[in-house]
Amino acid sequence: MGIENAIQDSIDNNKKMETQQWIKELLQPDQLVGDLYSINYESAKVIIHDHYRHRVGGIPSLSFLIASRLDPNKCGDIDYKDEDTSFILLRVMDSTSLPQDVEAERIRVETAQRVSGDSSKNYDDNSAMDYRTKNLLSFAGIQCRIIGTFYLDDNVKNPEAKLQLRFGSDISNYYPNHGLKVYKPNGKALERIINYIDPYTELANIEKYGSGNKVKIGNVRYASTNRRFQNIDDVPVYIYPADLLSQKTALFGMTRTGKSNTTKIIAKSVFELRKNQGQSLKIGQVIFDPNGEYANENVQDNNSALKNVWQMIPGAIKDDEVVTYGITNHPNDPDRKMMLINFYLEENILIGKDIINNLLADDTTTYMKSFAQANLSKPENAEPFGSDMTRYKRRILAYRSVLKRAGFPAPSNIKPSTKNLFNKELIAALEGSNQSDNATEYQSAAKIFSSDNVTWDQLGNAFEALDKFMRDTRSGYREFENNYVNKKGGSGDRWADEDLKKIIGIFQYPNGTRKIGKAILQHSASTSSDYADDIYNDLVAGKLVIVDQSSGDPELNKSSAYRIITKIFQNNQQDFIKGKEKIPEILVYIEEAHNILPAGNDLDMSDMWVRTAKEGAKYRIGMVYATQEVSSIQKNILKNTSNWFISHLNNTDETKELCKYYDFADFEPSIRRAQDKGFLRVKTLSNLFVIPVQVDKFDLQADLSKQAKL
Repeated sequence: MGIENAIQDSIDNNKKMETQQWIKELLQPDQLVGDLYSINYESAKVIIHDHYRHRVGGIPSLSFLIASRLDPNKCGDIDYKDEDTSFILLRVMDSTSLPQDVEAERIRVETAQRVSGDSSKNYDDNSAMDYRTKNLLSFAGIQCRIIGTFYLDDNVKNPEAKLQLRFGSDISNYYPNHGLKVYKPNGKALERIINYIDPYTELANIEKYGSGNKVKIGNVRYASTNRRFQNIDDVPVYIYPADLLSQKTALFGMTRTGKSNTTKIIAKSVFELRKNQGQSLKIGQVIFDPNGEYANENVQDNNSALKNVWQMIPGAIKDDEVVTYGITNHPNDPDRKMMLINFYLEENILIGKDIINNLLADDTTTYMKSFAQANLSKPENAEPFGSDMTRYKRRILAYRSVLKRAGFPAPSNIKPSTKNLFNKELIAALEGSNQSDNATEYQSAAKIFSSDNVTWDQLGNAFEALDKFMRDTRSGYREFENNYVNKKGGSGDRWADEDLKKIIGIFQYPNGTRKIGKAILQHSASTSSDYADDIYNDLVAGKLVIVDQSSGDPELNKSSAYRIITKIFQNNQQDFIKGKEKIPEILVYIEEAHNILPAGNDLDMSDMWVRTAKEGAKYRIGMVYATQEVSSIQKNILKNTSNWFISHLNNTDETKELCKYYDFADFEPSIRRAQDKGFLRVKTLSNLFVIPVQVDKFDLQADLSKQAKL
């Protein structure tokens, strides 16, 4: 028993020493500012003297304070399990009245009246106010919100290990007549507080990603008036890149307030996870870049394009780390991949049709909705020369004719063929339509359909005539159709299936083919692969993919982005369903998100962006979206957002919407007033409360120079 007691005494002594170290680290005697005199479960009131306020460099609104019963100068024999061995974290909200404030205001007014008109005297000068009165009037009350409680605890997995600092987002108890001293943390103490991460969360990140690395994004900044004597300008703020993985991240703020700069900082921090010494973590990232500021160098950003971030990795090869995509070429980016497919290729027919459908998804005209519903899928297990395959080939021929009419250049190696697609009875019916006003047009179509040496333009005219022929009550089509349905040994089906009718019906509307022509920018007569597949494969390989959308039609950009996110979601979903142990970790960035994500009043739960926001976490898909207005984003996406980066918003409609989330209500006036570029309020998954931050400037050239010196 003697040995066991000795061991336990040693453990207890070690923990007492650890407790002393924690107290001295968090409580700084020279940062004492006052006393907590009123408290409840949500808020506290602190009395502060001007002398101490001045000594600590001021107490800005929204700054952090720590209230504790402990004396850092006398912390010898302290039990970490004791209730008083805790630290209440406060945030300064505003002033509050003291009982003597009315009398104090009367004295100030009377004294100010006595020195009124004399510019050489202020009412608080020694010649105007006695020392005792001046001292009493220097006390003021400050209203604070309780953020939570720091306390010391055993390591649950190993009680004999060092004590751990824990944080609870409330207080478990309070005593109204229990004096607490209040300190303004600076330097290392403040750094420890704002960058706190729960030990078990950190351990989970290490176990899951092989890294608990943190990345500096800026320094603490309490207010727009950022005076140096506040002694916080060099206190770094870190984020944990692992917080962004499989999570939703929002960046809100007016134009030119630092959203894009913050996005670059975030993307760079995730990219550099591949530098982990223990386990290189290559995360696939795709950025939809509407202004080309990530894919291209520009003077405004000191030519620090994110696409060159691969240079931060010694020995890296660009093609293995970063790839850019675009609809058009760029003179300074010869390696750019084109987001083009060949709409005519049979293997791309459904992809091209899907692009057109997405592009025209908001078109409510009947003929366009009908065209979108046409099914071009190849029948399964069909006989090579059976009726199902014949109908399929006829639909494809008609669809390709629509493409040509819409202006899509046809590849030279795909020739139109009508062989065995139009029977003799139909040709005869077209030729015999003498009673119709369009007889000449029908007869011309008969010649085209019965010839195997035709052009796509001729076929377009013939299909247009065929559509008229089927609608024309005087054309003889009804008689042909009845004979076809009732012929002996037939299947009883009509000659023209509904999908064919929906396709060729578009020829009657010149606006229809013109609208379809909007997708021409994504067509190439020479390419064979699908860019959505290429992008997904790059992401699986852990590359940073930048999609330059600066030169594309807005509707085309929206539809192409939708195709890409659909490909990412469905492929990762399939891996999940199949029970694969390792699903690709992918992070999707959406700049100017209001142009791509569903609107705030859109409640369509089937939208792929909404599904990604709600279900993406289990499929290892994270989303970072940036825009100017909180209200422009669909509410279900907002409700599933874990990480928030907020700069200046200029109206109460937006700030009130923001106040629905976490403790941003504390910052509403500041967010609306402060217009400083890069001044953000940050809440991440690991940080349990909002931190005001001046975000660092993304400057890749400076980082490379610093790295070269090291």
